[in-house]
Amino acid sequence: MQQNNILFTHSYFIRFDPKQWALGQPYPPLGTLYAASLMRQNGYKASLLDTMFAYGPGEAEVALEKNTPDFFVIYDDGFNYLTKMCLTNMRQAAFDMCKLAKAKGCSVIVSSSDSTDRYKEYLTEGADFVIIGEAEHTLLELAGAIRNGITDFSAIRGLAYVESGQATKTLGRPVLKDLDNLPLPAWDLVDIDRYRQSWLKHAGYFSLNMGTTRGCPFKCNWCAKPIYGNRYNSRSPENVVQEIKLLKDWFKVDHLWFCDDIFGLKPGWVVEFAQLVKKEKLDIRFKIQSRADLLSEDDLVEALALSGCENVWIGAESGSQKILDAMDKGTTVDQIRQSTRLMKKHGIKPSFFIQFGYPGELKEDIELTINLINELLPFEIGISVSYPLPGTSFYEKVKADLKKKTNWTDSDEMALMFSNTFPPSYYKQLHRYVHQNYHQHLAKNSLVELVKSPFNTNARKLKKALSVFYHTPAAMVEKLKLNRLEKAL
Repeated sequence: MQQNNILFTHSYFIRFDPKQWALGQPYPPLGTLYAASLMRQNGYKASLLDTMFAYGPGEAEVALEKNTPDFFVIYDDGFNYLTKMCLTNMRQAAFDMCKLAKAKGCSVIVSSSDSTDRYKEYLTEGADFVIIGEAEHTLLELAGAIRNGITDFSAIRGLAYVESGQATKTLGRPVLKDLDNLPLPAWDLVDIDRYRQSWLKHAGYFSLNMGTTRGCPFKCNWCAKPIYGNRYNSRSPENVVQEIKLLKDWFKVDHLWFCDDIFGLKPGWVVEFAQLVKKEKLDIRFKIQSRADLLSEDDLVEALALSGCENVWIGAESGSQKILDAMDKGTTVDQIRQSTRLMKKHGIKPSFFIQFGYPGELKEDIELTINLINELLPFEIGISVSYPLPGTSFYEKVKADLKKKTNWTDSDEMALMFSNTFPPSYYKQLHRYVHQNYHQHLAKNSLVELVKSPFNTNARKLKKALSVFYHTPAAMVEKLKLNRLEKAL
C-alpha cells in the first residue's frame, strides 16, 4: 500500500517563549516550507501543523485525526536562530508530539538542530528516524524507501535510527550546491493572515522571511552549524528577485528578513542583486545579517542601500580584540568601527549582536565593549551571554562545567551555564545595565541633535530626546546594583 500523506510540523511554540510572544514579530517556518514543497513536487500530499501560534503539543492530536498521515515529520526551521538555540521548552514539545504521532501508527521523522545533536534522545522519545544535517533530499529518499517496503536504511545518507536495539548513524550527506533547483517554499500551507495581523499590531508593518544562501564558511568557535555546515552556497540574484516579486504580489509584504547566516558573501552578488532590483522597479525594505569585515568597502555598502537594505545585524560580539581573537571571530574592533560608519553614511541602520561571558573575559574587556556601544550608537543591540552548543570547540572547552544545565528554557533566560569571571547573577544584571546605559546615550545624542536643529524635529524625535530624563537615573540605579554584585564577590 502506497504511503503518500505527510503531516509536517515544527517544534517552535512562540507562546512558550515569553520574550518572543511579547515582541509579536514571528516568522513562518521557512525550512519546513521548503521540505513540504519538495515532497509535493515528488507526488506526496503535504499538510502543515504550524505550531507557531499553537497553545501546546496537544494540538498535534487534532491535526493527526484530521489528516491521518502516513508520515509525521517534525522539521524545524534551520534558518531561524531561535531553533538553533535548542530551547528545552521546545525539545519537550517535540518529544510529546513524537509520542502522539507514534500512538497513531505514523512513521515519525525529525529534522532539527537539537535532534542532530541529541539523536539518541529523540529516538528514545518516539522518533523512528532523525535526519542529520541538510534534510530535504534525505527525507525524500527515506519516505520513498518506507513507501516501497524497504527495511534496510543503511544506504541512505544523513540518517540516524535504531537497529538491533542500538542507535546508529549513516554516512553524512553532501550539502546542496544548486539552490536554484529547489522549488520555492510552500507558502500556501501557512495562515499568512495570522502572521500579518501580529506584525501589524506590534510593528506597524508586515515582514516575511527569505533565504538566499545556506551555510557559513567562517570559523567562530562558539557557533554551531549542525544543519548547513561550514559550506556556503547561494541562490542566483535572478532567482531571489523572482521570489521577492511573488511575495509582494501574493501577500503585499512590506519588508523582508533575509535570514542567511551571511548575506551576499559571493563576490559581485550584492551589486548584481541591486541592479536587478532597480531594473524590476522593486520597492522593498529588508534587513540582513553580515560581518564587519565584509562591509568595509563603500561601493558594496552603497549597493546594499540602493537595493533596499535598511538594517544590518553584525556579530560585533565584543569591543575587546583579545576576546574577538579568543572566539576565532576573524574580525577587528577597527572593522566594526569602519563598517558602522559606512552603513550610517549610506542610510543603513547598523545593529550589533553583543556577547558577554566568553571564557577569559575580564572587567576591562566588558568596559571596552560598553565603550564601543556608547561610541558607535548602533540602531539596536541584542545582548546575550556565551551559550555553548554541541559541535563547537567552545562547547568542548566548557562541557565539563555543564552539570545542571546545557540549554536555556526560553530565549530570555540568559543564564551563564559554566564558571567564569563573574557568577550568572552578575551577567543578568550586566544585561540590564548595558541596555539602560545604551538607551541613555541614544537619548543624549537625540537631545544634542534637538538643540542643534530645534526646527528639524517631530514628535518621535522629541520623545526620544526627552527620554534622557528617564534613562539617565535608570542607568545609574542599574550600575549601582552591578557594583554591589561585584563588591560582594
